[in-house]
Amino acid sequence: MKRILTFIAMLSLAISAFASDSLTVFYRIRLDMDIDKAAQRKVVTGLQKAVEADADVVLLDLDTYGGAVDAADSIRSAILRYEKPVVAYVNMQAASAGALISIACDSIYMKTGSSIGAATVVDQSGKVMPDKYQSFMRGMMRSTAQAKGRNPEIAEAMVDTAGVLSLTPEEAVKVGYCEGIYESEVEVAEAMSGDNDFTIRNMDDDMTWIDRLIQFLLNPLLQSIFMMMIIGGIFVEIRTPGIGLPLVTAIVGALLYFAPGYVGHLAEHWEILMFVVGLILIGLEIFVIPGFGVCGISGIVIVVLSLALAMVDNVEFHRWDGTFSLEPVLMPLGIVIISSAAAVFGSVWLVRKLYPTRTFDHIALRQEMKASEGFTGVVSGLETLVGETVEVFTDMRPSGKVMTSDGRILEATLKFGGFASKGQTLKVLSAEQGRLYCDYN
Repeated sequence: MKRILTFIAMLSLAISAFASDSLTVFYRIRLDMDIDKAAQRKVVTGLQKAVEADADVVLLDLDTYGGAVDAADSIRSAILRYEKPVVAYVNMQAASAGALISIACDSIYMKTGSSIGAATVVDQSGKVMPDKYQSFMRGMMRSTAQAKGRNPEIAEAMVDTAGVLSLTPEEAVKVGYCEGIYESEVEVAEAMSGDNDFTIRNMDDDMTWIDRLIQFLLNPLLQSIFMMMIIGGIFVEIRTPGIGLPLVTAIVGALLYFAPGYVGHLAEHWEILMFVVGLILIGLEIFVIPGFGVCGISGIVIVVLSLALAMVDNVEFHRWDGTFSLEPVLMPLGIVIISSAAAVFGSVWLVRKLYPTRTFDHIALRQEMKASEGFTGVVSGLETLVGETVEVFTDMRPSGKVMTSDGRILEATLKFGGFASKGQTLKVLSAEQGRLYCDYN
C-alpha cells in the first residue's frame, strides 16, 4: 500500500509539472498614454514584473499617438534587451514614438482599423523639427528594424517629411510589419499559444498604490511645476531676507521632483548629490565669496545638469548595441532651461504683484518705517529746539518719543533718568546725534 501511495504521489507531481509546462503565461502591459517619463517607467517596471511572474511572453497592448523621443528610445532599448519574446498588439494607434516601440518588439499584431507609422519628429505645436532631429529618428528606426529582421527602408520612410508613411493592418502584413490581424489580445494569445493552454496576467493588477503614486508624480506637467518650485523658491529666497515660505517651497519641490525618480530607479544617488553640491556652491557665492564668479556659475550649471539628468534613464546613454550617445539628454536639458527661465520670470512677477498687498507680509519679512509713527533717521538741526517744550508721545522709561509743537515725532531721553507718561510736557535741555535730552518741565 505504501508503494502504491508513493507511486500515485509521483504520478500527480509529474502530471502537474507537465500541465505547468504546457501553460503559456502572457504578461499584458497596457500602454494607452503619451510616451513620456511616466510611460517609460511603466514599461520598464512591467518588464521587471514579467520576469518576477516568470511570464513566457510580454504582450504590449499599444494605443498611442507618440510623445517624447528620449522616453521612446529608453523603452525601445529596454525591449531590445529583454531576453524573452515581446509582442506588440496595436490597438488602435502606434504613431510616431509608438511606431518605434512596436518595431522593437519581436512580433507585431494589429487590430482591424488600426495603423502604424507617421514617426516624423515634431514639436509640441505640431511643427516639423529640423532635419537634425529627423536624421536621428531615421537612424533609430532603421537600426531597430534591422535588429528585428524587418525592412529598414520601410521604417525609415515612416520618418520621411516629404511623404510620411503610415500602414494599415493589411499593408503592414504585406510588407512584413505585421504577423496577423486580430480583434483582441485574447485572440493574439490564442494564435501564439497554439494548442497549449494560456493565461493573461495584467500588469495593472500587480501595481501597488506606491507604483500608482510614482506614476502620477512622473507626469511631465507636474515635473515642470516641481522644477519651477525649486528654481523659483531659491530665487525668491535669495531676494528676500530671512528664511520662510520660498525656501520651504523649494525643498518640497525638490522632494517631489527627485523622490519618484529615485524610487523608480530613474534618478541615481550621484544626480541628487550633484543638485546638493550645486546649491552649496551657489550659497557660498552669495553669502561667503564677494561678487559673482566661477563658484556661482558652476553651481548654476551643476543644478541645471542635475535636474536634466534626473529626467533621463541612465541606460539611455549606453544603447542596446553598445554605443554611447548624449542625444537623449538634449531635450530634457532644454526643458530644464525653459522651466528655469519661466520660474525666474514668474517669481519676479509674483513678488511684484504680492509686495504691494498685506498678503505678502505673511511670507516675507517687510516693515515700512513711517515718520508719522515715530520712525526717523539721524535728524540734523535739532539744536533749535533747545529750551522748547515738547509733549511725550510714548511713555519714557527713560527713553521714548516726543512730539514737537510743529507735529514732528523725535527720539528723546530723560537726561537724569526717571519716567514720563504719554501726554506729559517736558523741556528740551540739549540735542546730540539726532536725539533730544529732556527734563521735567
